[in-house]
Amino acid sequence: MRSEVNLQTSSDSASSASSSAEERPYLVLIRYGELALKGKNRGFFERKLASNIRSACEGLSKVRVELRRGRIMVWPEQKPERVAKRLQDVMGIQSVSLARGVPLDPELIAEEGLRSVQEALEGCPADEIQSFRVATRRGNKNFQMTSSELDCYVADRVLPELEKRLKVQLKGADLVLGIEVREKNAFIFTKRLPGPGGLPVGTLGHVLCLLSGGIDSPVAAWMAMKRGCRVSYVTYHSSPYLGDASRKKVVDLVRILAQYQPTSQLFVVPFTKCQEAIRDFAPERYRTVLYRRMMQRIATRLARRNRCGALVTGESLGQVASQTLENITCIEDASGLPVIRPLIAMDKQESVNLAQRIGTYDTSIEPAPDCCTVFQPEKPIIYGRIEECLEAETTFDLDELLTEALRGTERIKVRLDD
Repeated sequence: MRSEVNLQTSSDSASSASSSAEERPYLVLIRYGELALKGKNRGFFERKLASNIRSACEGLSKVRVELRRGRIMVWPEQKPERVAKRLQDVMGIQSVSLARGVPLDPELIAEEGLRSVQEALEGCPADEIQSFRVATRRGNKNFQMTSSELDCYVADRVLPELEKRLKVQLKGADLVLGIEVREKNAFIFTKRLPGPGGLPVGTLGHVLCLLSGGIDSPVAAWMAMKRGCRVSYVTYHSSPYLGDASRKKVVDLVRILAQYQPTSQLFVVPFTKCQEAIRDFAPERYRTVLYRRMMQRIATRLARRNRCGALVTGESLGQVASQTLENITCIEDASGLPVIRPLIAMDKQESVNLAQRIGTYDTSIEPAPDCCTVFQPEKPIIYGRIEECLEAETTFDLDELLTEALRGTERIKVRLDD
């Protein structure tokens, strides 16, 4: 039997059945896609998604979450519109609808359908005729009507009341009255708000993302979340060569990403001495590659301390000199963990488009250089070799630099409601 979270009691159902249309509360009807393919593990993913929904609504409204076959119902105590909008950012959700539940009575379904269409038309120009259809999905096969029969029954009662505002159009209609017939109730809605899809955060492990202030790494973090990973972050700061603006920028990016994962931690690593050693002792053309090798080593140690199973970077093949196949190989050689690169085959415009969609773009383009610009070589190596990297690293005390950087690392906790 599928597990249920905070199930609505029979008295609640009875109360709902006896309520007038004006008293029926809004709920948020949640659909998910990929979770339905998880077989015997489906319950685990559903329960995690329900937990993430409750976390996302903290500070906004108390909610009751109810799992039903193929759907999740969320009953907010207040601000249902804001709760629906908030849940659009929860990984694992395919779409959400602000809906009202009615008893399994065709007349009451038609009554609520008319009311919902009237409310939807309030936002449309009064002199424009809207194309319209009814779309029923009948999860309860014991209901007295088929989906097509209920479509016709409801349309026959809605259209005469609004004949000057609506015309029937079965494909590509402007206004679709959705009806979901479930075990205990029917749910009526007129909008489907898209969610991010994917898998619930926390179902596929914990990763550490190397976060710069640029466009790509926040997008990579978001994509890792979409595949079910809980993401922590590490950034590198080069004081006094960089001011507080670059550090603040990264914190702001983590705060934006918190809308997709409500609680996060950011590690800020002092990187100046590592860079000064590389500047003073290593070949100039290898500086950027050696910086990144040091970052991988530090990130690996932080990841292991925090039980992360992989690192995540925003690297895209060939985008900059340090991201040739040879240089990526040199950089990954210094890591002791798998490195996930969600953007590896994406071009820059694809990353920009996704950054704009998830809300990180405007912050990413603020003028604040990251630490890799410090002592940047005039002619960086393009086809680096691991042997030359290892030889260059014998010229300074690698272990001491790593220990000192880790000792000075600051941890910042970031929550959605901060």
